[in-house]
Amino acid sequence: MADEIPDEFEDDEYEGVVKKFMFINRKAPYGSIYGHEMQETMLISAAFEQDVSVVFMDDGVFLIKKGHDTEAINIKNFSPTYRALEGYDIEKLYVEKESLDARGLTEDDLLVPVEVLGAAELGDLMETQDIIISA
Repeated sequence: MADEIPDEFEDDEYEGVVKKFMFINRKAPYGSIYGHEMQETMLISAAFEQDVSVVFMDDGVFLIKKGHDTEAINIKNFSPTYRALEGYDIEKLYVEKESLDARGLTEDDLLVPVEVLGAAELGDLMETQDIIISA
């Protein structure tokens, strides 16, 4: 029957395995596909019930900066999607303090609540991850 699951798949050893994924956003939001593609990959990982953490550092902090106006460059503003991350159980959002400081930004300039960590603290957090994807 088409509805039956073959025996070799019933006790799949990978079923229910949760990996800790960390996505590190380092690129500015526009001028490349990196920011948007990273966002898509984060959402897919969360849809498969993986443990997702997201880091914004370097020019990646601009991905979650309030007030994107993309009309002049004729590109869709995808930054509001970051406000929907919680709905996908993506709640571990981090920003590197040094990156905020270097760009004259504060937590108040950001679209979503984040935990601001120094570079050393982020390094420690990275050590606890199974998979790190950076762009």
